[in-house]
Amino acid sequence: MSCNFITSGRNLGCKDSVSGLKAIYFASYDDLDYENVAFNQTDAGHEDEVETWTPATALNLYKYELKGANGFETTINSSRENGTTFFEGKLNIQLKKQDVATHKAIKLLSFGRPRLVIRTMTDQFFLMGLEQGADVTGGSVASGQALGDFNGYSLEFTSQETIPSPFMKCATEAELKTLFNTVADGSGDDAVIVGEV
Repeated sequence: MSCNFITSGRNLGCKDSVSGLKAIYFASYDDLDYENVAFNQTDAGHEDEVETWTPATALNLYKYELKGANGFETTINSSRENGTTFFEGKLNIQLKKQDVATHKAIKLLSFGRPRLVIRTMTDQFFLMGLEQGADVTGGSVASGQALGDFNGYSLEFTSQETIPSPFMKCATEAELKTLFNTVADGSGDDAVIVGEV
C-alpha cells in the first residue's frame, strides 16, 4: 500500500512571528455535530483548515481572555511497530483571581469535554478537540503565600485526535462567529461570543 506524501516545499520564514495566546473560546461538546464540519478543500487541503461548522441552533462561544503564562502544544505520537499515529494537544492556561462564577465554570469544565477555539497573539485560530473533545487533565486552585504570589486557577486541557488541531478559516472574532453559522451558506444565525463568566 502506498502512503500519502508531501506535495510542496517550505521557504525559511521571516522573523515576524511571536508566541502566546490572546484568548480561548469554549463550546459545549453537544452543541456541535462532527458530521456538520466542512474543511477548506481548496487552499489548505483535507482536514487542515475548518471553513464552516454548522450547529443546529445559534452557538454560544464562551470567551476567556488570557495574559501571561499560557501555551498550546501538539505532540505527535507515531509508532512504526503498531502502525499508528495520533496527535495529542495540550493547553495550559492561568486565570488570575478567584471568584464564585469562575469556580463553578472550572468545575463544569472539569466534568465535561468541551471543544476549544484557541486564538494566538498573531490572530491564528485553532480548534482543539475536533472530534473527541478536550478534557481537563490537571490543574490547581491556588492562593499564594506572599502578597505578590499567583492567585487563581491553573488548568491543563488535553485532546487526542487522528489529525493535528486544525486551523480555523478566520482572523477576527467577527469571522469566527460567521464560521459557526446555523446554515451552511451563511444565511442563518452566527455564533454568539459570551465575554464574561
